[in-house]
Amino acid sequence: MTTEVVNIIEESRTRYLTYALSVVTSRAIPDVRDGLKPVQRRIIYAMLENLGLTPNKNFRKSAAVVGEVLGRYHPHGDAACYEAMVRMAQDFSLRYPLVQGQGNFGSLDGDGAAAYRYTEAKLRELALELLGEIHSDTVAFRDNFDQTTKEPVVLPSKVPNLLMNGATGIAVGMATSIPPHNLTELLDALKLLVETPDATTKDIIKIVKAPDFPTGCEILNSKDELVQMYDSGKGTIRMRATYKIEYDKPKGARTEKKLIVFDSIPYGIDKSTIVEKIADVVIQKKLTHVEDVRDESTELVRIVLEISPDAEEDKLLAYLYKTTPLQANFSINFTVLTPGLNEMHMRPAVLGLKSMLEEFLKFRYETEKRTLSYEKNKLEERVHVLQGVAKVIDVLDKVITEVRKSSSRGDAITRLEKAFSLTQKQAEFLVDLRIYQLTKTNLEEVLSELTVKEKRIAQINKILSSDKALKAEIIKDLDRLRELYGDKRKCKVLSQYEVLEVSESDLIPDEEVFVILTKDGWLKRIKSTNDPSVTRLREGDSILFSSVSSTKDNILFFTNYGMAFSTEIYNLSATSGFGEPIQKLFKFKDGEQVTYTKVIKSGSKESESDIVILTQHGLGYRTKLEDALSSKKNGKKIIKLKDGDSLSSVINYSEGLVMLFTLNSYVLQIHSSEIPPLGVGSKGVQLIKVSKDDQLVTGMFVPKNKQLTVTHSKGECVILSSSFSIGKRAQKGEKIPQKKIGLIEKIS
Repeated sequence: MTTEVVNIIEESRTRYLTYALSVVTSRAIPDVRDGLKPVQRRIIYAMLENLGLTPNKNFRKSAAVVGEVLGRYHPHGDAACYEAMVRMAQDFSLRYPLVQGQGNFGSLDGDGAAAYRYTEAKLRELALELLGEIHSDTVAFRDNFDQTTKEPVVLPSKVPNLLMNGATGIAVGMATSIPPHNLTELLDALKLLVETPDATTKDIIKIVKAPDFPTGCEILNSKDELVQMYDSGKGTIRMRATYKIEYDKPKGARTEKKLIVFDSIPYGIDKSTIVEKIADVVIQKKLTHVEDVRDESTELVRIVLEISPDAEEDKLLAYLYKTTPLQANFSINFTVLTPGLNEMHMRPAVLGLKSMLEEFLKFRYETEKRTLSYEKNKLEERVHVLQGVAKVIDVLDKVITEVRKSSSRGDAITRLEKAFSLTQKQAEFLVDLRIYQLTKTNLEEVLSELTVKEKRIAQINKILSSDKALKAEIIKDLDRLRELYGDKRKCKVLSQYEVLEVSESDLIPDEEVFVILTKDGWLKRIKSTNDPSVTRLREGDSILFSSVSSTKDNILFFTNYGMAFSTEIYNLSATSGFGEPIQKLFKFKDGEQVTYTKVIKSGSKESESDIVILTQHGLGYRTKLEDALSSKKNGKKIIKLKDGDSLSSVINYSEGLVMLFTLNSYVLQIHSSEIPPLGVGSKGVQLIKVSKDDQLVTGMFVPKNKQLTVTHSKGECVILSSSFSIGKRAQKGEKIPQKKIGLIEKIS
């Protein structure tokens, strides 16, 4: 056994590049000429060449197609091969399907096709246009994977399949994403380029207005955007579902129901996903005006939204387009394989629309020339032997005599060549004629055929020698294809449209409710007509916070772990039950509890005001209330706590004096200027010195001589701010002068 020492870096690079090139050229990226990937090309070729599954023949099991393709041309997985064939049969995947399927070939809801042993398939008429005159020496052939047969390098397509049906694929280091287009527009654009080669992209998009997706939908791109996209080969198409307003009066109902009916959806989005997303929005009560969502689709898309009579459908639709896949994007990336040094050598390139059409036209000119040349050669061969017949037509008796004198077929051929100055092929043709073919009628037919074929050869020579004549042939074929397969656009292009900015709150009715948070962390909202004191609570639980609010207000929660969480009140569960745990709305850690709750009125400037964050160890700082707002489930770190410390209270900031109260009845009165403004998440500064067995409970901003009521375990006492001296930050403060005052629980 011999070993070879190699450089691992060089070896890895070589092998990786080989793999990458194989994926790019033999799997993921389509050919600009026929618009097919190798697996698609092999499927179509095998269905014609090996199975004869033309449109006028009977269906065959898909398993037979997959087996034929894998056995002869495509040594890869059967699942991927079958999936490629299924896609070519789906009218919601391809704008112009190439395979006619019988059985379950999937649905717009994202359902997969049945197994290939259950389905059947054959080619459609349009697929034959891709195969063209494949046996007329129009394209090159190469050995298959095991050198047992030949396969075409490319199909001699007469239709611009790449743009007609589009393509998507991910290779190594590159990808392609080409949307489908309308065939009528593409054929007209090709005709324009044949007649006017210097036409610009702007000229072309007057004809090819935009992509034309099989699922319909509206396209929301301006002309400038489309020109830029088709010039560069990259961009984004904005797609939007179309709808209509209907009115339905159910049997026995007094009033009509108003319906929004979506009759087309964006391309590449499963219909079931769209219905599910709309239903989620409705279930979460973000669209209170939508009373029901149902899918009434058959072969046609029909997603029905039943809405309340007072619903503003413009706002409702704007919100749905913003938050659900009813509006989606399709990324454009015109990466294709283009001919390199020869037709066997392909290289990837990003082309614009005009370049892709030009590449296809070059290919059409080439295949048309090769088709005509092949036909001419066959005609010349036939004319040659017919000329031999014409040469001896008046001396047939002598021909027969010479043949009868011969000892063998070869001898007869030789005798005729010498006797009548014929070529070997002419002599062979005469020898092989049967006696009945030597009648006067048959011989006249031979001479008539000779005249027709000589005339056709002259026509072909004229076409091949004239660019103008060749172009006329191409245009003639484009017109034929347009007549046979052309159709109207499915997608409407809206170059100008109004974008209505709408948020969830715009669709939420402004209702007055009670917000209730319990000590055990259960959260809900109830109607304002209900008494919160008798609301349903779990055993042993009690109300921690209750406030009259609007469904459009925000609610802000501060926790003992120094976190802030906020949400809109309409997101809270509206129920007469226990509500839902606050942990369901936000990600609380073990042991995390709400220590302070604040409602922020919708439309008010309260969020622009300042607040003061206080911790049990006497630390604190001042910050903007709006900086504490966070709609994220993880919340926002509002203060960085030291070990053993926790957030105790949050108070509204105002100019003047602030009194800080501890659990053991100490009070420190300082100027508000002593509290520094810091960024959210700061550690804060020491505002009051707190002993180990004490903790800062809360604080209050008070004007001079303000009377405060302090509630403690033995009752209440009234104190005046003027009774306390004004100290400095980080001092211990003064004891409230009250005998055995107990623990401070509340300050009002």
